[in-house]
Amino acid sequence: MRERLALYLDLIRWNRPAGWLLLLWPSLSALWLAAEGWPGWHWLLVFVLGTVLMRSAGCCINDVADREFDRHVKRTASRPVTRGAVSVREALGVGAVLALLAFGLVLTTHGVAVVWSFAALAVTLIYPYAKRHVSMPQAVLGVAFSFGIPMAFAVVHGQGLAWQDVTLGAVWRAVPNLAWGLLAVNLFWVLAYDTEYAMVDRDDDVRIGMKTSAITLGAWDVRAVMAFYAVHVLGLALLLRDQDLGWPWAVALTLAAVQACWHHRLIKSRAREACFLAFRLNHWMGATLFVGIAISYALR
Repeated sequence: MRERLALYLDLIRWNRPAGWLLLLWPSLSALWLAAEGWPGWHWLLVFVLGTVLMRSAGCCINDVADREFDRHVKRTASRPVTRGAVSVREALGVGAVLALLAFGLVLTTHGVAVVWSFAALAVTLIYPYAKRHVSMPQAVLGVAFSFGIPMAFAVVHGQGLAWQDVTLGAVWRAVPNLAWGLLAVNLFWVLAYDTEYAMVDRDDDVRIGMKTSAITLGAWDVRAVMAFYAVHVLGLALLLRDQDLGWPWAVALTLAAVQACWHHRLIKSRAREACFLAFRLNHWMGATLFVGIAISYALR
């Protein structure tokens, strides 16, 4: 049993928290913006635990979908499903249990959030197969990794609505234009860090015919990553300029821009280890922006 548990923890990347942190920080930033400050322990626990569970379920689905490709990539050849240590049925079972636990958390909220959770699940299921058909699958991942933003606004703005009043109009109105704008600019952040991630495996991906942004962008990869970072930081500055967040937010934006410049130094050589380091450190940018928002509301 202990051996199986160790394999399952490896399957969900338990010892590599960067993945769920990249999901968590934009979701918490959106939660604070939607609630205009401290959202309460219930919402906070729902989003933290839900993020960990859904990212873990996504790893199970992704590893099953990519098992034939992963065995030809140096970085992924030792994954449990790829090497046969965990069967496809087993991995899907673990993923299903994790997704159901996440859905159980959503059920503690309200009907509007439940409806939006199905849209989030649909995007999660689509992404693993986008790499076969879309030249920039990182854009699909960007939507999946940004969907916690409209979910946060839906949870806050949809509370108090009885189940019988949950209509498509009510579901849509619970997510304001600000949320969609935040999703759009967060998508560019995902494009930046996942292109760095794709640069690590570019040689292997070219050989096996996988589609990634690093391959599509070619020699423009580094410049494109920096442009993605610029759109993300400047887009946040424009979207939140009327939110009266004050000096902590200005400091956070400045530090995020400095981190982006540091990433240029890491990836300009396109060295595999440097690009992987850049990807793994991206969650600090998300944490910086969240802290800027949280402190701004705390000081009001």
